[in-house]
Amino acid sequence: MDITNKLMIFLEVVEQGSLARAAELRNVDRSVVSKQLNKLEEELGVRLLNRSTRSFSLTAAGAEMVKKAKELRLMLSETVQIAENYHSEPRGLLKLTSSSILGKRYIQPVINDFQKRFPQVEVELRLEDRVVDIVGEGYDLAFRVGPPRDSNLIARPLARTRLLILAAPEFIQTYGEPKTIEELAELPAAIYAGDSKKVHELLHIDKNGKEVATPMRSVYRANDGELLLAKVISGTAYTAVPAFIVNDEIIKGSLIPIMQHIHLPEYHKMNVVYPHRGLPARSQLFFDAVKEYIGSEIPIWEHNIPGFEKMYGHKPS
Repeated sequence: MDITNKLMIFLEVVEQGSLARAAELRNVDRSVVSKQLNKLEEELGVRLLNRSTRSFSLTAAGAEMVKKAKELRLMLSETVQIAENYHSEPRGLLKLTSSSILGKRYIQPVINDFQKRFPQVEVELRLEDRVVDIVGEGYDLAFRVGPPRDSNLIARPLARTRLLILAAPEFIQTYGEPKTIEELAELPAAIYAGDSKKVHELLHIDKNGKEVATPMRSVYRANDGELLLAKVISGTAYTAVPAFIVNDEIIKGSLIPIMQHIHLPEYHKMNVVYPHRGLPARSQLFFDAVKEYIGSEIPIWEHNIPGFEKMYGHKPS
């Protein structure tokens, strides 16, 4: 293994926070990673990591080498990108990540069509609701709602996402349809609760144009949008969710948008996130395909909500 590969392993160890996670990322044994780090230090003639049984820390030389390894990774990526863009037809591996519901509903259909058009492109899709290390884990594109946490990443908007409040007919029969935020706050709610985000308040715009947060009385919490909808369909809770989570439940009548008269703020945009400004041809083509599938004006998911453009304080496009 040449020094470039050893440097990339060293960088992955630092970014992942442990030898074990770096080994898992490469699908090799931890001992392989440890051996390559030892060889790298021998070849460079400096110690890069102070290692103990459970943790490590960077030496001064190691900190400098991390900077150089990142520069090298970027240069290698750009070199490969330049070569790939000379191919008449895109090829190679396209590594994607997305939250679970976005991936299943809106990314997978695009992948199916994309690989019919470009059969020499391999696709790897990982559905992760956790915050992933896009650079360290080698993703070409990440599809996420909201801006990236890392300011070094590039984010390009794909579509708007708007909130709505949903309940089942059985829920309304049991509790009556609430007319005010105060009444809604007393009713049982199903909320999203993940590792990086927990939605325990309902934001709305009052008559003075001020954003107000009202606590929700959560009786059910899940980190999956489809599970939230299943809970609400049972008639035992309401929920407030982004529109992209809705499939055909409203059209079929199993869910009803309630409190349509209140003004809800715009939710985060759906973005595509990637490490560098220039995109390889296959990545750019896939991004364009996703954007076309979702729609540039009214996103595809809003077609599942009849009259949505007039609900929750929105104005028709």
